[in-house]
Amino acid sequence: MQALQILIDGFAISALYALGATGFTLIFGVSGVLNLSHGAIMVAAAVAAWAAASVLHLDTYSGALLGVAVALVVAFATYFAVVKPIQNSRRIPNEEKEIFVLTGTLLWGIMIQELIAYFFTNNAKTVLPIVEGVVDIFGVRTPRNEIFTAIVCCLVIGLLWILVNRTRTGKAVLAASMNPRGVTLLGLELTRIYVVVWAIYGILAGIAGVLLGMFLGVSSYSVGPLTASAFSIVVLGGLGSVSGSLIAAFVVGYLETVTAYLVSPAYRTIPALLLLVVVMYIRPQGLLGRR
Repeated sequence: MQALQILIDGFAISALYALGATGFTLIFGVSGVLNLSHGAIMVAAAVAAWAAASVLHLDTYSGALLGVAVALVVAFATYFAVVKPIQNSRRIPNEEKEIFVLTGTLLWGIMIQELIAYFFTNNAKTVLPIVEGVVDIFGVRTPRNEIFTAIVCCLVIGLLWILVNRTRTGKAVLAASMNPRGVTLLGLELTRIYVVVWAIYGILAGIAGVLLGMFLGVSSYSVGPLTASAFSIVVLGGLGSVSGSLIAAFVVGYLETVTAYLVSPAYRTIPALLLLVVVMYIRPQGLLGRR
């Protein structure tokens, strides 16, 4: 019975991690940016959805949409206020811009975290579920919203795959991830492609954040662990590999779920971090990363 419970819960949290990590990986694959404010953007979306219901008294659907919209705005702010100025700066040597972007997004994430704590306190916020009630699965009582969460994550990832592989915009994004210079030679503007990618990222992070708020609840303290989980997933899967990130998300999700059930929720992130150390030592490029 407990094994089935772990299987169900692990699939839901893994799907959430996969959704968040996909956007994280997409940003790095196309523009080479490791966005360390990722967790803060997810938490901002969840807190906005919670505030919409608790403070503004909006319905659950409107709150969820508001949460995604907030994530999209914060993602654009991250790009235009932090990332782009550093990348375009002539005072920073090109070989040092990557570390400046890392530092800038980290500090930006801390600022968002502190703003959330200031306006909404550090107490955990739970977003009202879109689907209420429970369902019995072979004797295991499972919240309907947990199943809804897993289904939505899988559908969104599927739609992203169609967008990237079956549309003109998606093919431009793929081309930019493979050869940015070649894209410019074809007459396409990289800036526009980057804006599209950050828009996709903001929507993915927003959906993942709102669903996470419904599933587990979040607080300003969740910013660091969420960013660490996403970073662990993309490194385990291979930087820039979406397929690798999806596989790694389920590995990390189930590791955390098993640890939470069999040991303690306080130690749920430790096995994944230990696995990350082992993989970096044995296979530094990750599961599906380039050699």
